[in-house]
Amino acid sequence: MSDVSLQPPQLQLSDHRGDPRRVRTEAIVKALLTGAAGISIAISAAIVWSLAREAFTFVTQVEWSTVLVSDGWFPRQGVYDIRTLIVGTLWVTVIAMAVAGPIGLGAAIYLSEYARPNVRKTLKPVLEVLAGIPSVVLGFFAVSVIAPSVVQRFTDAGLFSVASAGIAVGILSIPLVASVSEDALRSVPSALREAGYGLGAKKITTVTTVVLPAAVSGLVAAFILAVSRAIGETMVVFIAAGAAGNQAFEVSPTEPGLTLTAAMATQAQGTDQVVGEALTFQSLYFVGAVLFILTLVLNLLADRFVRRVRQAY
Repeated sequence: MSDVSLQPPQLQLSDHRGDPRRVRTEAIVKALLTGAAGISIAISAAIVWSLAREAFTFVTQVEWSTVLVSDGWFPRQGVYDIRTLIVGTLWVTVIAMAVAGPIGLGAAIYLSEYARPNVRKTLKPVLEVLAGIPSVVLGFFAVSVIAPSVVQRFTDAGLFSVASAGIAVGILSIPLVASVSEDALRSVPSALREAGYGLGAKKITTVTTVVLPAAVSGLVAAFILAVSRAIGETMVVFIAAGAAGNQAFEVSPTEPGLTLTAAMATQAQGTDQVVGEALTFQSLYFVGAVLFILTLVLNLLADRFVRRVRQAY
């Protein structure tokens, strides 16, 4: 018998494509996901375009003395003092972070470093339930409890004030700070804690000098998220700060005030609210653009800081 040389079969490119049905399924899924991503981008672009178009109309036609150096926010009278809204927004944010920062971080440290596993499993869901409370409920809570029992006890503020709104927004932000901070603390490797204990450090010393610095990027992210939440909160400030369509310029947190979001809500709550001066409607978009730029800059600065201090383990 003659030897017959066996040659391996020649493979074609089509042999590597797999089952045609699976290929079609993957193509359909890819097309659907691509379409979803494209729709989200298109919606975002449409929002930015509509905001920029009307804001540009306001910026190019308004008398800037009514925007920068006037007596308050009176849009239906053609007076658009943006300082009034920025000062109110800053006060609410500062007071909210003064409440949410220490309490949220303290809760996160306890849940991450001190609480037993069964206690953590119980307390963390309870804490996160607070985030599910509607903001309108917190607004009425601020008026009925926080203002008379806390703010008016230590100040001469009225029933409606920026301070009451700030405290309520702070309560609303506590779960956000606590949850994100706790996740950041628990992501720190146990080896770092054990190294501190091996050097004879107490638990509180290890937490403050080892764990917190190691988790600083996550903690900063938690605080930035809470600040963005406070800046963007509407209903609590709408109810508790005594928001009205008009507001004189005030720097005291014990007085009624307006934030950027509350000004937009009060002005757009009915069609009659945007009737008046020619640019009253466009002022809504101008305030929205200011809010958009403020939060964008805040997030860019936070991202830059987090990238600088982030540590990979």
